[in-house]
Amino acid sequence: MLQDIMTVAETAKLIAAGKVLLLAGDEAALRQLPKGNWIGGTIPYFISHTEGGLATRERIFVTDVTGVVQSVEIVERDANGLAKVYAEGPQEGFSVVIIPALSKAHLSFALNAPNYRDFGVRPLIGWISGVHLDDLGKVTPKVFNGVTGNVLEEGAVVLQATLSPGKVAEVGIVNLFEQGGGDILTFPADGFSAKEVLVNGEKRNFAAYIVKNKLDTRLPLVADYYGALVNISFQGIDEVEGEVKFYAPVFTGIRYKHAKPVADYGEAFKACLENKCQLSEDRVVFSCNCILNYLYSGLEGKKTDPFAGPITFGEIAYQLLNQTLVYLEVHDV
Repeated sequence: MLQDIMTVAETAKLIAAGKVLLLAGDEAALRQLPKGNWIGGTIPYFISHTEGGLATRERIFVTDVTGVVQSVEIVERDANGLAKVYAEGPQEGFSVVIIPALSKAHLSFALNAPNYRDFGVRPLIGWISGVHLDDLGKVTPKVFNGVTGNVLEEGAVVLQATLSPGKVAEVGIVNLFEQGGGDILTFPADGFSAKEVLVNGEKRNFAAYIVKNKLDTRLPLVADYYGALVNISFQGIDEVEGEVKFYAPVFTGIRYKHAKPVADYGEAFKACLENKCQLSEDRVVFSCNCILNYLYSGLEGKKTDPFAGPITFGEIAYQLLNQTLVYLEVHDV
C-alpha cells in the first residue's frame, strides 16, 4: 500500500495512470494536479515512513487505495448534504470525507454528525483540512474534487469506496487521553467557544476558571460517551473577553473533565503508538494525526510507524475528534 511523500510530477503520473488517491498538500501544489480519481485537502505538514515528520509546501502526501477498492464514487456535499454521508456509504466498503477547517460544513458536521441517519453503520474516516500555521487567518483551508477540478472552501468532498471481494474495512483510534479526577464541567450551550461553564453545578466564567486553576491547555477536555472517550482541544483563551475557544464543539448535557496529566507528552504518545505496533503496515490503508500531537510531541523528524499521513486540524472516525490519530485498516475475511 503506497503512502508516501511525493513531488507534484510524481503524483500527476499516478493520477494519469488511473490510480485512486487520497492527497494532502499545500494549496499551490494541489492546484497543479490534473483531473482524476482523487480527493485532497490542504495542509503542508506530514509524517512519512522514510523522513518522519516534516513541513513542505512543495510536495504532496499520497495515499494510494487502488489495490483494495473495486470501484469508487467521488461526491461533493454542502453543510446540509453531509447529513447523507453515513446513509449513502457503500454497503461493502468505506467512505473518506475531507472538510475545510472553520467552514460551515465543519461546524455542521461537528454539531450534528451523531444525529445523522445511519450514524456509525458503515466505516467513515477523514480529516479537517488546514493551512501552514504561519498562514492562520490569512489563507482559508480548502478541499479538492479531483474528478471535476472543483476547489471548495465551503462544503466537503467524499470518496465512497466499494472494496474488492473478500475484504473488510475497520476504523481505529489512538487516543492518549483519559478523564482526570478533577471537577465535572458542563456547558449551557453547544459550540466551538464558551464563556460560561458549570463547575460541579456552579456557574463560573470558564476563562477565569482555567487561569485560576492553572489548567494545562495542551491537555484537552475529555467526555465519556458510554466508554468512548472524546477530546475537546483548547484553541485559545481570551481573558479580556472571558471566552475560551475550542477545536471541536462542546455540547450541553455532556459531562467533561480535564484530561489526566501525562508526565511527558512525547513519551506518552510514543507509548500509545507502540501499543498499536502489532498492526501490519500493509493493512493500514490510511491514517492521519492531529496538529496538536505533532506540535506537543515534537514529531518533526520522527516516525510513527506503522502510521504515516497528513497532519490535520481535526480527525474524523465516524465523528469529529481532536488530539487523536485515526486509521483505516483493510484486511481479508
